[in-house]
Amino acid sequence: MLRKKTGERLTQSAMSLSAAALLCFSSIASVLAQESPPPAPPSEAPTTQAPDDAPQSAADKAAALKAKRDEVTKELQDLSQSIKLSTDKAEQLRQSIDALDKSSASLRQALIDSAARRKDLEQKITDSERRLADFGVREDVIRKSFRARRGVLAEVLGALERMGRNPPPALLVKPEDALGAVRTAILLGAVVPGMRKETEKLANDLQELANLRKASQGEREQMMASLQSRQEEESRMALLLDENAKLSERNSAQLQNELQRSQELAQKSASLQGFISSLENQVASVRNATEQSKLEDQKRAQMTDAERAQAQNTPPDKNRIAPAFAFDELKAKLELPAAGDVLRTFGDPDGTGHDAKGIVVATAPAAVVTAPADGTVVYAGQFRSYGKMVILNPGSGYHIVLSGMDAVNVHAGQFVLSGEPIGAMGDKRVASAAAFSLETNRPTLYIEFRKDGNSVDSRPWWAKDAGKVRNDT
Repeated sequence: MLRKKTGERLTQSAMSLSAAALLCFSSIASVLAQESPPPAPPSEAPTTQAPDDAPQSAADKAAALKAKRDEVTKELQDLSQSIKLSTDKAEQLRQSIDALDKSSASLRQALIDSAARRKDLEQKITDSERRLADFGVREDVIRKSFRARRGVLAEVLGALERMGRNPPPALLVKPEDALGAVRTAILLGAVVPGMRKETEKLANDLQELANLRKASQGEREQMMASLQSRQEEESRMALLLDENAKLSERNSAQLQNELQRSQELAQKSASLQGFISSLENQVASVRNATEQSKLEDQKRAQMTDAERAQAQNTPPDKNRIAPAFAFDELKAKLELPAAGDVLRTFGDPDGTGHDAKGIVVATAPAAVVTAPADGTVVYAGQFRSYGKMVILNPGSGYHIVLSGMDAVNVHAGQFVLSGEPIGAMGDKRVASAAAFSLETNRPTLYIEFRKDGNSVDSRPWWAKDAGKVRNDT
């Protein structure tokens, strides 16, 4: 009698376990049905599935993340192209720009504020893109685990289902066959704990998959809101740039002559150092701005410590035409010109057998590029293999080189404030020497600091949260 009761309890446990396991298996089947791999041709031998708990190598993880991120990036670009501002929203933007004080200071401040909001939105979009890629990779791992265990689970669950439909006590546990009852108890005692553990693992995987899908949906909704807000800021900035161009319009003939002269020098110069020297010697507006910067440096050198401290605590004049601070005083204070991920830093191998002279930042498509510090535009245009480039003179003998952009909206001789938009990235990476051997299709911005004609490490100037090196792209 004791053996019979033991067998009945084990059988009942197996039946309840089979019901729960069948529920899990039906959920798994619905998941696998969504992305079922095509069957192998009859002539091919079946391949052996790797165990689901086999550790992935770092290269495999990086490749999976890169593939998933490319997929999310493509979806992001399609979403960006499909978003359009409504007529009412566009009219509201125009009215808000018309209501601004059209002075140079107010327009510049409005541009700086708009660029800051746009960079913040672009960073949020980049973060959402990364999280969605992580979610997608984890979902793929769970689905792969389900596929790897599908054959074994089908056999075991099928046996349990048959046991549930045909009451085992009448078939497996016979009162007149004590030996059979003992064997059945031993068999079920060995099978049920293992199946229970497997069922709990399946339930956890299904719960994690449901949580991932919920998190992905929430992330997509947030990203859509960020995309719409960025579209609005792009339109606002375009209107502000147009107004600023009208206000600061110079003699067109003089401007065209200087632009043409700059382009001629760019074609003739063989190196960046020689090109900058030629600009400062032969382009009038750049020469005047360089001289003005030197005068400001001399004034600062003559200040007492008290006067220098007072100048640092006083808000700079918004109508200034020279840098508010000496460039050496801005260490650990500068923000990256564009939101994104730092892929290469000063001194890293550049793929050509040399060390990198600057840093490379992977950005979102059409990301805004701002001036990292006050400075005079020494050059804006195409230069050799650098792509479209802007060179800033922030004073104290330094130059900031920014290249890889799709468009620039400043010109030689123009003074720009820190945070003021100077250009925009394209939709894809520009094929240039600065971004050689980088395994990414994202737009890349090259940033190089130069002091008295030599490249210097820019890392001491960036704020601590200005960007982190990432190797998964």
